[in-house]
Amino acid sequence: MRLLLTWLINAAALFAVPYLMHSVSMSSGWTALLAAALLGLVNALLRPLLILLTLPVTVLSLGLFILIVNGFLFWLVAQVIDGFHVTSFWAAVGGALLYSVISWALSTLLLSKNDGRP
Repeated sequence: MRLLLTWLINAAALFAVPYLMHSVSMSSGWTALLAAALLGLVNALLRPLLILLTLPVTVLSLGLFILIVNGFLFWLVAQVIDGFHVTSFWAAVGGALLYSVISWALSTLLLSKNDGRP
């Protein structure tokens, strides 16, 4: 149940990004659901490998290079999903950052820490 709620929160955050950034566009809510699912899958499978491969650059940049990795993955998903468009790579970096902030805020508000467990 928590996984489904997290997916819906991420889809809502992804659907909100085009309203705040004109360089990102989304054709429908279904596209947001599909893109959120693919973004979650890409973040689970590719992100750890990319973080490991770019570890020296990440350490030298004091962790700021992770923003570039997140932007690349956001851009990659936009290239795969029809109806989800990002105008440039730097717009993808900004969109990924905005998506992360909105998703974090919604998750903090809607998901409880203990899920009713003592």
